[in-house]
Amino acid sequence: MRHWLFKSEPDAWSWDQQVARGDAGEEWSGVRNYQARNFMREMDVGDRGFFYHSQTDKAVVGIVEIIALAHPDSTTDDPRWECVDLKAVAALPMPVTLDQIKARADLADMVLVKNSRLSVQPVAEAEWAIICEMGGT
Repeated sequence: MRHWLFKSEPDAWSWDQQVARGDAGEEWSGVRNYQARNFMREMDVGDRGFFYHSQTDKAVVGIVEIIALAHPDSTTDDPRWECVDLKAVAALPMPVTLDQIKARADLADMVLVKNSRLSVQPVAEAEWAIICEMGGT
């Protein structure tokens, strides 16, 4: 199993909205960045990811699971764009903020720290474990 991070502005798609979709999940649609799209093409069903609120909260707030492999994004007719489907697994008991992540030397190489604009990104196994611990899970 590999790990990922999915960024969303809470006023566009929030953790609460993701949770409300239940086991049916939701397409992670609207991504228009080739690198982020390519990461979604690498994902497998069962991979886990962090759900990250960008803009206002700037924090990891939950854990999601990939429930469908990359497929055409239903929000466009352009065949270049694909997405995966995600379902909420669990909220982090304590959100982990970007400032907390940046304050840790052992997370200095995390993509979130080095390329904070990328909306879908990989998370290394060690980074996953550290953030889960910081978040109380």
